[in-house]
Amino acid sequence: MKFFRDIIAPILVGLAVFALFQVTVGTFKVYGTSMLPGIEQGDYILVSKATYFFNEPQRGNMIVFHSPRDTNTDLIKRIIAVPGDTVEIKNNTVFVNDIPLSEPYILEAPKYIYPRQEINANQYFVLGDNRNNSSDSHRGWTLPRENIIGKAWISYWPPYRWGLIKHYTINAGTQAVEVTESSFAMKVLCPTR
Repeated sequence: MKFFRDIIAPILVGLAVFALFQVTVGTFKVYGTSMLPGIEQGDYILVSKATYFFNEPQRGNMIVFHSPRDTNTDLIKRIIAVPGDTVEIKNNTVFVNDIPLSEPYILEAPKYIYPRQEINANQYFVLGDNRNNSSDSHRGWTLPRENIIGKAWISYWPPYRWGLIKHYTINAGTQAVEVTESSFAMKVLCPTR
């Protein structure tokens, strides 16, 4: 009995914790500069896989997903439009449901156009924050729900960039953008005009 209590039980608990961690959290290395200025090339981040077990992805969430063009490649982008939304890019501005978005998180305004499109069920329209240097939905694809791995949570490497990843709740109806610190409930309302 002592052998089980001192050796086997701690090993079983350790394996259970490890398995739980693998199911709910993942790691991801950022390749490329599509998420500048917030996320830099070479950053390592933790991804919360559990966030979307019971909730649907929302506009403004920064997510990691399997590329719809190559499922062996994982990408990081921001959700701009959800199923049922319309999206259009013109005059250096992104419009969701015919409302121009105020986007404090982007590096620079998009210098391209994208025709008005309604987002189908179980599909998401994603863009990189570095709008003009990102292979994303403006290239003609939307993201299937099943490709989403999870919500970007914490940047943990390099050490000087350690911190919670900022998410923005985009309310296309009021043009309000709420800054949300990862999975925590801290919110700050930012005026958009």
